[in-house]
Amino acid sequence: MSTFLLVHGAWHNGRCWERVVPLLEAARHRVFAPSLTGFGDKAHLLGPEVGLDTHVDDVVGLITEEDLGDVVLVGHSYAGLVISGVAHRIPERVAHLVYLDAMVPEDGESAADVQPVTRQLIELAEKSESGWRVPPLPEQPAPFGLFGVTDPADVAWLRGMLSDQPVRCLRQPVRLGNPAVDAIPRTHIHNVGAMPAGVTRRPVPATQPNGTASQVWELPTGHDCMITMPGELSELLLKLPWSGWGQQGKVPL
Repeated sequence: MSTFLLVHGAWHNGRCWERVVPLLEAARHRVFAPSLTGFGDKAHLLGPEVGLDTHVDDVVGLITEEDLGDVVLVGHSYAGLVISGVAHRIPERVAHLVYLDAMVPEDGESAADVQPVTRQLIELAEKSESGWRVPPLPEQPAPFGLFGVTDPADVAWLRGMLSDQPVRCLRQPVRLGNPAVDAIPRTHIHNVGAMPAGVTRRPVPATQPNGTASQVWELPTGHDCMITMPGELSELLLKLPWSGWGQQGKVPL
């Protein structure tokens, strides 16, 4: 049995994992899918002071309060920065890092550094009436949809859970530098469906920090694969603790 901690990306909340959680639990794993401060059941805490450090604290707090160990940390999109920060705070509790179509930062980088298109959103927010609210990206024509979701019912469901992201989350740099993190194995899952203009993905180095070959998997879908391909994503996550490292490829469908 493994403990999965699923961390949602910007504008989302923990409900986005609702189709994945029961599949992992059915395989007798323990699963946590919290909403970060300012989102979901914590929406009332949203404010300009909420930043990346706040969200790192959220996840570190959950792990320590529940006394979790050997955690498989899955970070989607913006949460790639969150899980990186968490691992550098408490590496002894993390068994695996999964970057799910995620930002993968270096020490001192912010979301705006990793994904430069984010700077345009920050500038617009700072010129807005609030000065700090970054609204969710708008729905685009197929095949891009809303975060890669195109089914009308799924789009409506997703739209109902999205909310504004504080500028501080996207501007605050992640603090890394704990050498113990290098020993933690990591996996990158790339969603290789249609990608909107301006969005970039950094290449994954051939070698992990622990010296083994990188593991990169692909899912043929848009950004929010936990909504569009929950079964395939869950199948891949269930392979992680027992699969051999150094593999690259696509999930067999």
